[in-house]
Amino acid sequence: MPTNPKRAGALAAHSVTRFVFTVPDLDEAERFYQAFGLDVRKVGDHLDLHTFGHPHCWGQVYANGKPKQLCYLSIGVYAEDLQPLRAAIAAKGIKEVAAHPLGSQDGFWLLDPEGIHVQVLVADKVTPNERAPAKGFFMKDNPIGVPIGPMRMDTSPVRPVRLSHILMFTSDVNRSLGFYCDALGLKLSDRSGDGIAFTHGAHTSDHHLLAFVKSDGPGLHHTSWTVHHFDEVGLGMEQMRAAGYEAGWGVGRHVIGSNCFYYARDPWGSFAEFSYDIDFIDATTDWPAQDYPAEDSFYLWGPTPPDFFVINHETAARAAAT
Repeated sequence: MPTNPKRAGALAAHSVTRFVFTVPDLDEAERFYQAFGLDVRKVGDHLDLHTFGHPHCWGQVYANGKPKQLCYLSIGVYAEDLQPLRAAIAAKGIKEVAAHPLGSQDGFWLLDPEGIHVQVLVADKVTPNERAPAKGFFMKDNPIGVPIGPMRMDTSPVRPVRLSHILMFTSDVNRSLGFYCDALGLKLSDRSGDGIAFTHGAHTSDHHLLAFVKSDGPGLHHTSWTVHHFDEVGLGMEQMRAAGYEAGWGVGRHVIGSNCFYYARDPWGSFAEFSYDIDFIDATTDWPAQDYPAEDSFYLWGPTPPDFFVINHETAARAAAT
């Protein structure tokens, strides 16, 4: 796989380079993401969310004393694609807007159909260029009569490797797909009717880079973070529970995307997911997108999802405020 793979003939984004949202209290956010295993750095009036050993800042969190709200996404493109993509977007009648107050002037800005700001800019590709190798405690022969399970005291803190994907609430899944696929060049991976849809990057990415789930308005459902092996999904669950974050969903395995998961509920009702072994789509593959029936679209195995898993607290907060 080349250093910067490109799908032939595709004028498209290659990465979601950053997500930005606001919360009531920054200290609370710092505690949660440190417990989750991220490299959390306080910079002035906000937090930068890194993964240990990686130079990229995947997300930023600001505090404004109000309920959590997704502010914007930054979408990365190759330098040679920025102006052609900008022209193609303008030709579709999509108008540029001013930068979000928390964002930079780099690239150009749009509003998605739900009113979420989207920054399109030249950036390094941070989606993976190849499928991650499996690592872990049990990636070796299991000889008869020899225990291979580690002692609990020998385990290390779970530290995710990178951001895998983001799931956003939307009032209209098809409308959101139209914007992110038609305007920004993401490609449909799979869907389940009008309830949920998953998109990948045209220039090689995990099975989903951005996904959209039906709700009564916009919001951030979860960010998903890649870990090295299946045991780290379970150990991540234990890590969050030990830190006092008892609520969540998992451990289980999805059908769409195939990844093993545990979702830890954050203090604002959304989630951070430990994810392992997601499907991978390279720049030469035309993925056969399917429309899954509802009973096959959620998970292959795992505990029954809690009722709170599907609540969009951002729209609930807006309704309460009015």
